[in-house]
Amino acid sequence: DDQGNKGRTVAGDVQVMSAGSGIRHAEYNLEPGVTRIFQIWIIPDARGGTPTWDSKPFPKGERSGRFVTLASGMPGDDDALPIRANARVLGATLKAGESIEYHFDDATRRGYLVPGTGKVDVDGVVIEARDGAAIRDAASIHIRALEDAELVLVDTAA
Repeated sequence: DDQGNKGRTVAGDVQVMSAGSGIRHAEYNLEPGVTRIFQIWIIPDARGGTPTWDSKPFPKGERSGRFVTLASGMPGDDDALPIRANARVLGATLKAGESIEYHFDDATRRGYLVPGTGKVDVDGVVIEARDGAAIRDAASIHIRALEDAELVLVDTAA
């Protein structure tokens, strides 16, 4: 980008960027083969500020059977990449047959769940790989893996 940031993001890595007061940014796949990514846009709590960029690996093993906070602007999420919003982005990996629950801080928060791979049942609704489930009016969700699955969950203020 025009701030001098450069990086190579590999499977399991998370990259965050805040455009802040303005930035020119481009991403390219310079590797052979197809690259699949999730690009998640979260509206910041305030406009402006200094542009930021950071990247961090989150190995699959650390996400096995549990949610790990990848990026967050919420208090207490000190190991996550910082974002400028009252939100968090989480990741988890589940083996077929495993279950996991996520509890929202309160039922006014919203969620967006995407299995990057695999198929899951979310409170009785089957979600296929790369399909998204919008969640609202729920204090918690119960997720059961119907196939080995990698999950991304966004928890944000309503």
